[in-house]
Amino acid sequence: MNLKKNLLAFALLAFVGFAANAQEKASPAKTAEGMVGDAKITINYSSPAVKGRTIWGDLVPMGEVWRAGANEATTFTTTKDITVQGQKLPAGTYGFFIIPSETGQSTFIFNKVSKQWGAFDYDSSEDVLRVDVPSGENSTLEERLVYEVKPESFEIRWEYGKASAKLGS
Repeated sequence: MNLKKNLLAFALLAFVGFAANAQEKASPAKTAEGMVGDAKITINYSSPAVKGRTIWGDLVPMGEVWRAGANEATTFTTTKDITVQGQKLPAGTYGFFIIPSETGQSTFIFNKVSKQWGAFDYDSSEDVLRVDVPSGENSTLEERLVYEVKPESFEIRWEYGKASAKLGS
């Protein structure tokens, strides 16, 4: 009888652990890395899925600051000073936010506060850099939010939307 109780307890714990792990995977943690000159760029974000939802203009409102991912705010780290859209961004780790727009130009924001949950406590007075970037439609569905760092730019894609910024060393 003790063995049955132990097996039942083990099965219950395994199920709870599996269920908790499955919930954590709804927006898995992802990292995009690349080099821009001799600067290493690292973007840490949580990658939610479309799951049949309308993302731009519905789940993510246009014209409002968005955390650029799920859960904790996305972070953008550069090991050396770089330029973003021709403007200087000092080496460091930043909270990364986006103001999406339907006009073909969105705003990328690099904020001093890198550790925050979502954009609930976002404070524009802590912005280090704001740049307008080209944004538009992607020809194919990107089911999960993805960032890509390239030698001269970085890009975000999700659902049918995308935006990118030029980077320089």
